[in-house]
Amino acid sequence: MRVLLQGLLLLAACALPAGGLDFQPGSKAVGQPVFRRRSAVEQRAAHIVRRSLPSWLDASQHRRRRRNAEQSDSCKQHRGFQSKLNDNTHSFMFNDLSGSVSLAWVGDGTGVILALTTFQVPFFMLRFGQSKLYRSENYGKTFDDVTNLINSTFILTEFGIAIGPENSGKVILTAEVSGGDGYRLFVSMDFGKTFTHLDLPFNPLMQISYNPENSNVLAVLSTRHELWLSEDFGQSWKKIHNNVCLFKWGKKNSIFFTTNQNGSCGDRGMLELRRTTDLGKTIKTVATKIFSFGLGGRFLFASVMTGKGTLRMIHVSVDQGESWNMAQLPPVGHEQFYSILAANDDMVFMHVDEPGDTGFGTIYVSDDRGTVYSKSLERHLYTATGGDTDFTNVTSLRGVFITSILAEDNSVQSVVSFDQGGEWLPLRKPVNSKCDATSKDPDKCSLHIHAAYSTAMKLSVPMLPLTEPNAVGLIIAHGSVGDAISVLKSDVYVSDDGGYTWIKALEGPHHYAMLDSGGLLVAVEDNGEPINKIKFSTDEGQCWNVYNFTEEPISFTGLASEPGARSMNVSIWGYRENFISQYWVSFTIDFRELLTRSCDDNDYVEWLAHSDDISDPNDGCMLGYKEKFLRLRKDSVCLNGRDYIVNTQPTPCPCTLDDFLCDFGYQRKENSSECVEQPDLQGKVLEFCLHGKEEQLQTSGYRKIPGDKCEGGEMPQRKEIDLSKRCVSDLVSPELQTDGHSSKSVPIVLAVIVVLVLSIAAGVVFVRKYVCGGRFVVHRYSVLQQHVEENAADGMDEPLETNHAPNGKIEFHDDSDEDLLE
Repeated sequence: MRVLLQGLLLLAACALPAGGLDFQPGSKAVGQPVFRRRSAVEQRAAHIVRRSLPSWLDASQHRRRRRNAEQSDSCKQHRGFQSKLNDNTHSFMFNDLSGSVSLAWVGDGTGVILALTTFQVPFFMLRFGQSKLYRSENYGKTFDDVTNLINSTFILTEFGIAIGPENSGKVILTAEVSGGDGYRLFVSMDFGKTFTHLDLPFNPLMQISYNPENSNVLAVLSTRHELWLSEDFGQSWKKIHNNVCLFKWGKKNSIFFTTNQNGSCGDRGMLELRRTTDLGKTIKTVATKIFSFGLGGRFLFASVMTGKGTLRMIHVSVDQGESWNMAQLPPVGHEQFYSILAANDDMVFMHVDEPGDTGFGTIYVSDDRGTVYSKSLERHLYTATGGDTDFTNVTSLRGVFITSILAEDNSVQSVVSFDQGGEWLPLRKPVNSKCDATSKDPDKCSLHIHAAYSTAMKLSVPMLPLTEPNAVGLIIAHGSVGDAISVLKSDVYVSDDGGYTWIKALEGPHHYAMLDSGGLLVAVEDNGEPINKIKFSTDEGQCWNVYNFTEEPISFTGLASEPGARSMNVSIWGYRENFISQYWVSFTIDFRELLTRSCDDNDYVEWLAHSDDISDPNDGCMLGYKEKFLRLRKDSVCLNGRDYIVNTQPTPCPCTLDDFLCDFGYQRKENSSECVEQPDLQGKVLEFCLHGKEEQLQTSGYRKIPGDKCEGGEMPQRKEIDLSKRCVSDLVSPELQTDGHSSKSVPIVLAVIVVLVLSIAAGVVFVRKYVCGGRFVVHRYSVLQQHVEENAADGMDEPLETNHAPNGKIEFHDDSDEDLLE
């Protein structure tokens, strides 16, 4: 089991080449926590149109519904916790001088943690280093030094610890053999108790990749861009293909990869997309003229050169590349990119970059075929070169997404959608917060969330927004209250209803984690000073207790807990210094003795999602149905337990306009659910290509949201008429070419013209900054436009440059062909 680093990472600039990066990832977390002895991690920002949430959404009423006692009484329930936690706090000192430590949880609920420490010193063209491996079987309370299991070999930090899928117990460590004599794997099949070493017949370019459906099957690219495969967990390897630029596992043992017979992965737009479904025995070319490709849900995407200058378009397949449809999206030029922000089996969120170095684009949402798209959100913040976007899938409540827009004044603002991209709104101002000094109108300020962009801008924001599927409705995030995100001190805010209402939970930046399915929240202040205290809350962030876990403060590097938010253990990592050395130390706190009683039926109460009144029969409908949950009362001090399962009771709703997206060629009228024709397409015939035939769309402007389960009610008319004309794209495969025929899709032609016009205008309007051979615009937060001098912030009047942080959220391979949220 792997988890995204929430501690301190080294930033790496210039990781990306100039030119668009199609299918950049959204907010997927990969990799293990890596704690270092140098500070360097932060986060980013969000917002949209000026609309108010419904006046009936009263936060105080919402909170009272799951509280029996008064808040002042509830906050006193943990008297005597200091002695209980003292008895369940375990410290461990690591006797090595390594500069970094990587953590990985092996299995779910096993308590097994592997800690890999590394020390590396470059010397001319060589590098010298050492690794130590530690193993814990009790969630980090104690560790055994098991370096002898890897023969004291230097393990490559950049490849990390590769943990097998599910509960396979498989572990892979990649090592460089001393003297430059190749590479070696150390593999374990028993949760890291024993390791076997295996020499590789090639030099790996990347971490070994498991087949998600069979952990014995492995694949990897070599430094010579060869695709290698093993079917026996690394015992033997066979070369599948040469000149491979990128590969991805598909479903049912399928592998998709791009290749160029000329041997140059830099020749993007001339790549071939190939597929094997039998682990390399047979290989089929499924598309040509490929710029990049990606997988999401049941969809296969290809960014394909159009043959007309430098433009390219998206093609979509739902049958693993056997047939393709052209996505009804604007084409992009060589300085633009497409990015799949989120995808499942029902629909796709696609970001299309604007021409020029604007730093923003437009989000489109697809139909259930991934072919017809509707405009969802304009001016969506996404830096082209840095790959930074604030798009966050709120996994704790269905259909909720939070992201950022770039306003006309270049301020970054946060917005939320509760209906899977149908409508975007500002986040409601927390009831216990005031607008900051940068707000122009204190009556119109809202909450703005710091996310990935703020981290890239090196603001003091140590963590991204946190949600967990088994902690229903809970969101923890850093934010500020104003008319845009502020560079002033960020605070921690908590929502218990999926983003409708918020409270300010903690002053200043913190590291935080969810335990016991959200029944316990923990946080450590991040103020740059040594720490010896941890804060915890059992009522979703309303009341916090402070526990002094050590008398001697440590230099804090990160907070670590088992992925999945079911554990009751959390580890605080850091180091201590003396006159001659620094040494790692961890404190693991077991909160099990704090919550001694298991929850029973009386500890839970019915809660209706997307609603403020559970008794209202017309309230709570979202995406066509209501969901009632049993949620823990805020004043119940009890243990959900590892076996806790989220209980829900779905009930279908009659259809309304809220169950529909604006159809192709339409957009949402401001402050309304009504869809109106896009001005540039008004009165035009709408045509698109589907399954090789040209279709005419007759619509009143609405199409049902994919995955929406409403029944009856209002059903706007919509028809797709076969025009009996062939329109199969000749761009993806030679055998699909047609004689002299091209699509007569008016929207696509118009989109090309719009792109060309905007590209010319962009050269005059936007300032370009050259960094590491790439170009990107640098945005200012709203506070930089005024109040700068009075705050006396050093350097705040200078643009803040975006650097790419390879922190597990976004990984770009050397070929940079593509990176996709899967």
